Amino acid sequence: MSRIAYVNGRYVRHSEAAVSIDDRAFLFADGIYEVIEIFGGKLIDEAGHLERLNRSARELLLKLPVGERALKLILRELVARNGVAYGHVYLQVTRGVARRDHFFPKAGTPTTLVAFAHRSDRAAAEAKAQAGIKVISLPDIRWKRPDIKSTSLLPNVLAKQQAKDFGAYEAWLVDEEGFVTEGSSSNAWIVDADGALVTHPADSGILRGITRARLFEIAAAHQIRIVERRFTVVEAKAAREAFITGATTLVMPVVAIDGEKIGGGAPGPVALGLRAAFHGFAPASE
Repeated sequence: MSRIAYVNGRYVRHSEAAVSIDDRAFLFADGIYEVIEIFGGKLIDEAGHLERLNRSARELLLKLPVGERALKLILRELVARNGVAYGHVYLQVTRGVARRDHFFPKAGTPTTLVAFAHRSDRAAAEAKAQAGIKVISLPDIRWKRPDIKSTSLLPNVLAKQQAKDFGAYEAWLVDEEGFVTEGSSSNAWIVDADGALVTHPADSGILRGITRARLFEIAAAHQIRIVERRFTVVEAKAAREAFITGATTLVMPVVAIDGEKIGGGAPGPVALGLRAAFHGFAPASE
């Protein structure tokens, strides 16, 4: 089966999908995106992702090209046409095609909408969770609005590659005061000595993760306390457990930070328990 993508009103072969080299995303990274999990052929936490897409658009003064109902139909059509039972759908909206100029294009310039779906290896993901991942810590050099899910991800890409070069999966970003903000492509968590989940407050310093938000509901159901506060790398290394969250990783245990083992160097029961409970709480699309 050929993969099918959506580009500005048309479903096309993924290999033939294209946008203009004058698109603002290509020239300025002037766009926003979302990644939504597909589980059992359903879109997980779709409402939260689309709400965040709308928020990002408002913050960047960017007009979405279609309404929510139409967007939902497009996403479902992509899942169906690509036959994806387990995987992810990616959608991106840009300020459109215009002559290269830092000023916004003239009023009425159509925005660009691109989306595609792809499969993921569930067995490989579960094996990774059972083994746990390693992270490294790096200075957070991103712009000051990571709460907007912008396509401007060069600092994230550099951090992710540096993690890979050090044999790790993720990089935890550290602000000028020495506090962990989040991962290059995930939210960061620790389990403190009292068994509470600790994560950075959802202010403009981090992305308001949809999976992160769902964990509040799961934790409450399991009588696990969540504390939104900053924590340092030193505190993280001394924690009972650590983990990351995101639409592509769900709850993924961290077993080492900067080469130092966390919680004995094996995934802990809290992180694995939250991961196992996730799809029992996360709403699936109709």
